[in-house]
Amino acid sequence: MTDLSELPESPASGGVSWHALLTGSHAAALALICLSVWLHAADSLMVATMLPAIVAEVGGAALVGWSVSLYEIGSIIAGSASALLAMRHGLRRPMICAASLFAAGCLASALSPTMPLLLTGRLLQGLGGGGLVALGFVAAGVIFPRSHTARVMAAISTLWGVSAFIGPLIAALFVEYASWRWGFAFFGLQAVALALWIMLRPEPDAARGADAPGRFPLKRLALLSAGVVLVASAGVEIGALRTPALMVAGLTCLAAFLWLDGRAVETRLLPLAPFDLRQPTGAALLMILGLSMATIAITAFGPLLITAIHDAAPLAVGYIIVCSSVGWTLTAVLVSGSPERYDRLFIALGMSFVCLSIPGFLYAVPRGPLWLIAMMAVLEGGGFGMAWTFILRRCTALAPSGEVQRVSGAIPTVQRAGYALGAVCVGMVANATGFLELEREGTAATVSNWVFLACIPFAMVGLAAMVMFIRERPPAQAGCPREDAV
Repeated sequence: MTDLSELPESPASGGVSWHALLTGSHAAALALICLSVWLHAADSLMVATMLPAIVAEVGGAALVGWSVSLYEIGSIIAGSASALLAMRHGLRRPMICAASLFAAGCLASALSPTMPLLLTGRLLQGLGGGGLVALGFVAAGVIFPRSHTARVMAAISTLWGVSAFIGPLIAALFVEYASWRWGFAFFGLQAVALALWIMLRPEPDAARGADAPGRFPLKRLALLSAGVVLVASAGVEIGALRTPALMVAGLTCLAAFLWLDGRAVETRLLPLAPFDLRQPTGAALLMILGLSMATIAITAFGPLLITAIHDAAPLAVGYIIVCSSVGWTLTAVLVSGSPERYDRLFIALGMSFVCLSIPGFLYAVPRGPLWLIAMMAVLEGGGFGMAWTFILRRCTALAPSGEVQRVSGAIPTVQRAGYALGAVCVGMVANATGFLELEREGTAATVSNWVFLACIPFAMVGLAAMVMFIRERPPAQAGCPREDAV
């Protein structure tokens, strides 16, 4: 296989050019990773559009919240296990398994006569989709040399942004002109094609596993599963006693999982000390967790608040939310050619923009106008896009060589966990301040103020972690740089 480090690099950027990335022998690997991300991102957005038609046919309106929660649960669990699977078995077998699970979940959902069976399909789709994305990040960190990482992450970000537009559009077309069942079948066929493609491609040496000894950590995964399910249950139906009790139980399970995982050696699922501010990878993951928790409010509660306060049309509200994806994609592409010496600068700028968007929403959502809310969404997404492109590159540069797969797989998994935890925590504040009574005059504006105020502490945690992540480190802390993969 061609040595990727021999490909021409852009003199201006200090990294590989788009032309070299998209036309060389590595182009197929990039396309495979992007298809994996597309399946996960577009499918999760597609289902929200199809839910009214699904409920009208199979019923189960009371279980609608679980259609999202189960997908997220599956994604988090699969993402946590992906790095260890890649280290043991390489990328080929785990990715084939993830694509097959995704396809099986789409088939179950497409054929389901009842909501419970459809939810089973959603869980399988979450397991497959979360595994595909985490393994895609592992591949980006392992197969490609660091000079390629920023461009690869920009390509992934572009696919994620495109899915924000195309996923719901595809769903609407199937609902309008065929059936929602064919929407699931459409994505299931793509997953089958992906599995066959992976099966027929030769596996790069850098992507092969070591077949390490030791039992697979099923007990720890069960503990993680219990914790995620309890936290998700707390957010599906929020109550004064029920929600805090489930949150405490869930967080206890998650803390026990982290403690046990930290004591393991060969079978660790997460990087060592995953949220330790003294370690660069720990600071990075805590930064991602905090800022994901801080930014979920506009997606989870923004549409209803904007509608109640400004009487905005559904289409306008939808485009405001999509502005975040637009900002993410544009900035990721624009800065992707920057050399590695600017990584710390772009991470600092990007995460600062994300934090600034929260007081921006605090002002704009209750007061308007709509274009200002949209600008804050662009600022939030643009900040993530600016920083995200370089977070993986800096993590892989500072992580010990044996931790690269774990760190790469943990990045999207921790992001999903942050969204889930943030939705529950902010949801408790929203309910306590009158979210269920938005029709009352003045209530929506009050709720909006409290919702975005509740996000600020999480943003401050993320900002503090960012400072620790980008600080200059002595050579002993930076670790030995890994060799470029072939």
